[in-house]
Amino acid sequence: MTPEAMTVLAFDFGEKHIGIAVGQTLTGSASALAPAGGGRRPQWSTIDKAVKEWQPALLVVGHPLNMDGTEQRLTAMCARFGRQLKERYALTVETAEELLTTIAARERIAQRTTRGGRAASVHSVAAEIIFETWFHNRALGTD
Repeated sequence: MTPEAMTVLAFDFGEKHIGIAVGQTLTGSASALAPAGGGRRPQWSTIDKAVKEWQPALLVVGHPLNMDGTEQRLTAMCARFGRQLKERYALTVETAEELLTTIAARERIAQRTTRGGRAASVHSVAAEIIFETWFHNRALGTD
């Protein structure tokens, strides 16, 4: 079942950068925003600005796993970041699988720039893909 029409911010958490994308459930699509600094001390001012501007109903954080489905070192850091988002903004935070999103993001950027599009942050394009994965799974009822 497709969720009601709402704005969602998606995050691709990394140690150096946090990709951010804004998604719309009405269209099932997302757009990359400026990334924030990442790691143990996220660049909250950039995230605060995105939350204030887009006023999302929900936040989605990528859930990184190894190829065999086991957790990796970054998995716990992403979970912590999700808890921080929930506490800071009092919004529901959900997760979405992010396996191979960086590779897919690089391919997407290459296609966009070949067609004359602007180059975007690979991290924020990965956040677009995280939103699309979350949206697709929600639409199929597999969340």
